[in-house]
Amino acid sequence: MDESLTPRLARGFRIRRDDVRNQWVVLGPERAFVPDDIAAEILREFDGEKTLAAVIDTLATRYAAPRDEIAKDVLAMTEDMSAKGLLTL
Repeated sequence: MDESLTPRLARGFRIRRDDVRNQWVVLGPERAFVPDDIAAEILREFDGEKTLAAVIDTLATRYAAPRDEIAKDVLAMTEDMSAKGLLTL
């Protein structure tokens, strides 16, 4: 996958914090799901302005983790969510 792509949640989807349950929730047309902590951190970075490379760099710095490991997770999740129609690239 090209790291110069700028992902964002697809039209009608949004991520928001559910303070009652202390978790992030992705809400969309007629569906909702609770991403795990890693997926929520990645999704929160997908603003349609940052490239995948910038998101990967940000997360690698934030968590002091190897960039190649972060890239593998971000790119795999991006491909999966894009195939399901949750992301626009």
